[in-house]
Formats: sequence, C-alpha cells, structure tokens
Amino acid sequence: MKKIAIVTLSILAISFTSCKNDKKDSENSEMDNTNEEMVSSNEVSKKVSFKLESKSDSQATGDVAFSQKGDMVMFEASLSGLKPGMHAIHIHENADCSAADGKSAGGHWNPTMQDHGKWGSQSGYHKGDIGNFRVDEDGTGSVSMQTNEWCIGCGDNTKDILGKSIIVHEGQDDFKSQPSGDAGARMSCGGIIE
Repeated sequence: MKKIAIVTLSILAISFTSCKNDKKDSENSEMDNTNEEMVSSNEVSKKVSFKLESKSDSQATGDVAFSQKGDMVMFEASLSGLKPGMHAIHIHENADCSAADGKSAGGHWNPTMQDHGKWGSQSGYHKGDIGNFRVDEDGTGSVSMQTNEWCIGCGDNTKDILGKSIIVHEGQDDFKSQPSGDAGARMSCGGIIE
C-alpha cells in the first residue's frame, strides 16, 4: 500500500512541475511578443526624404521628409527662396518634376474623388490638400503635420504617397476654388520616391 501511495505522489509531483513550467513558458512567450509589438510601434518603420527643385523661374527650394511610425505619417518641410507671405503646399498625383513649370506633376492627389478644400473639412478635401504656410521676410518657411490618412509604400491606392510629388505654389490656397484652390504658379517640386 505504501508503494502505491509513493508512486501516486511521485506522478502528481511530476505533473504539477510540468504544468507549472508550461505556464511559465507560455507567459514568457506572451511577454516577448508584447515587447516586440511595443518596440515596433515606437520605431519609424519607413522614411522618405528629398529636395525640392525650383520651377517657373523661381529660386524656391527646400527639404522634405515623410516618416511613418505605426499608422501615423509625419510630414516636415523647410523652404527657402520664396516671397514673404502665405503660400500653398500640396501633394500632386505624379512624381514627375521634369517640366519647367512643374505641371508634369499633374493635379492634386485626390484618390477619393472629393472636392478641393481645407484639410479636415466636413465638406471634403483632397488627400493632397496640405494647406498654407507662412514665409518670413528672409524668404524661409516651414510646415509640418501628421496624419493617419497617408502611408509610405503600403500599397493602398487611397493612402499611399509614394509616386506622388510635393508642389509649393506662388500664392495662397483659398480652399474653395475648384479643383486646386487658385494658388498660382508652381514654384518648386519634388518627387516622393524611395
């Protein structure tokens, strides 16, 4: 009878130890996965930067950077060589800046076929309607924004900015004239390409 009790206790002890180790391994695995997700969501997953070249006989140039972290895309541009005042900046549909007037970049990027308007407007706006920015007396200005309505190389035709371009205009976007806001000549252009 003592032998049966010892064997039974031995089997129970082995089973308990095995279950405890399985649970510990499972918890460690879950923690590893959580840490990987936290690390990846805090890292910049994609980045594209480029220079803007002068168009329409202007001196306007600049540096542009897009970076994606998770589902958010950050846009930053530093510009120079512009007349003081307000200027429009948009994403256009082609990464082609070969024309002297910048028109090879096509119209505003508008994959959802909305009316032109101010970014975030209830009445609609193009995915390329970034807006206006101020240029100081020294001819420099900057603009930045972030959104989850864009992505870098995700393949979603309604969000992917790769293969498009940035255009800086001579004047200010009025946010109502169709289809482009009556912002005037294209002063600089740069293709959003990797």
